[in-house]
Amino acid sequence: MKDLIFKGCATAISTPFTETGVNFEEFGKLIDFQIEEGIDALVVCGTTGESATMTDEERKQTMEYAIKKVAKRVPVILGTGSNCTATAIKLSKYAESIGADGLLIVTPYYNKTTPAGLVEHYKAIAKEVNLPIIVYSVPSRTGVNVSPATCLELSKIPNIVAIKEASGNLSQVAEIAALCGDNLHIYSGNDDQVLPVLSLGGKGVISVISNIAPKKFTSMIHEYFNGNIETATKIQLESIELIKALFCEVNPIPVKEALNILGYNYGVPRLPLVKLSDANKKVLENAMKNYFNKK
Repeated sequence: MKDLIFKGCATAISTPFTETGVNFEEFGKLIDFQIEEGIDALVVCGTTGESATMTDEERKQTMEYAIKKVAKRVPVILGTGSNCTATAIKLSKYAESIGADGLLIVTPYYNKTTPAGLVEHYKAIAKEVNLPIIVYSVPSRTGVNVSPATCLELSKIPNIVAIKEASGNLSQVAEIAALCGDNLHIYSGNDDQVLPVLSLGGKGVISVISNIAPKKFTSMIHEYFNGNIETATKIQLESIELIKALFCEVNPIPVKEALNILGYNYGVPRLPLVKLSDANKKVLENAMKNYFNKK
């Protein structure tokens, strides 16, 4: 059995920008809020963190800031994926040098690759670092699906310990679990499918909704693992409206607006993403009101 980086809920934390760079003051506020509310881990510079539109220097600065700000209070997992294997290796080695607890590495996008190429890509990265690695499978964004058979091959690499499974295909999740067991832990990559993934042996979620509701969404997973399935199910179902609203436009457009609504100065996403439409802002505000008013 491979060691877990975390069990429970990790927030794929959003990154606030100014006109000239990262707004570290607001970023630090959200980090502290997450930890105070009991989050189990943080994922920095992932999709929700808009790493795709950050310069290399901004990405490194944000990673280093997060490591120092968290100060070992919870595990920090850094997103170091790239569609260039050499770049992913360079970022991963940097993340290790500044004290990351783990790496989240998305499948190569745009150029894509074959299943054999995926294995070689991850193998090349894994041999250059000692950190535990979470493979990130999100075919809707990358055009690449990590099949159960490929997962089995990846699970044979000692420091590849988990997969963030965001295909939305629960049958595939079940097959991965059956093939890999504890040699490849599974985290849900979809907030609306957390309990189904846990029921198949999953160990938690890398979440978007927990940016704004860390305590409640984390408690859902803890209740599940404590055997309180009915309570956990209630929270999952009560969260569906807000989860849907947080994806009414492409992530992280809605969650940045949600953070603004809560009083953070999170601004707008970087181009090519734009701010949430007025119509969908009303949808989001209503969903947030309903969610936070539920007992």
